[in-house]
Amino acid sequence: MQQIPDPFHAHGSVRRKLEAALKKVSSQAAQYEHQMKDLESQLAESLSNFRAIDSLLQEAFAGLRRNAQRADHALSKQVSHITEELDSSMDSLAQLAEDLPVIKSQVADIRYAYDSGRKKAQSLLSDLTWLNTEFYERWRLIIFTSSSPVSWRWKVLMRVFFAISFLVFVQIAWITVWGGYRAHRGGQIWGERLMS
Repeated sequence: MQQIPDPFHAHGSVRRKLEAALKKVSSQAAQYEHQMKDLESQLAESLSNFRAIDSLLQEAFAGLRRNAQRADHALSKQVSHITEELDSSMDSLAQLAEDLPVIKSQVADIRYAYDSGRKKAQSLLSDLTWLNTEFYERWRLIIFTSSSPVSWRWKVLMRVFFAISFLVFVQIAWITVWGGYRAHRGGQIWGERLMS
């Protein structure tokens, strides 16, 4: 005789299966919900970091744009100013190039006048020194040296005069000595007294 399955018994087993499946699905749903919360917090953190990075990038881009505008402004302003200064400097250099020969000529004239004045001053000083020298010293320098500031004619004249005077003195001395010698040999009294 064939057994008829108990519908309540079969229903209990399905029910257990359903409960087990429900528990399993429920556990998986809780796990998925936990994973979704982790993913949501990670997304929120990443979004916050992205916003901070985007803000920093925008600030850097704005700073770069401001610096570029300043550089363009300075370049447009400074280049014209530098060009004007360069043109002015070139004009000044051209003027100096034209004036340089004149200045060189003036410097040469000033140097010539200075050298001429210095030579005249040295000549005057030498003349004053010569005039302040005593007569005997001047006479000695004229006769015995070539450094005296007189003409060669005057030197020749003074040397000839000295030579004549010297010869006359030597001759007078010779005559005196010779006369004294002759008087002594002749036995004159004054000669004996002179020799004694």
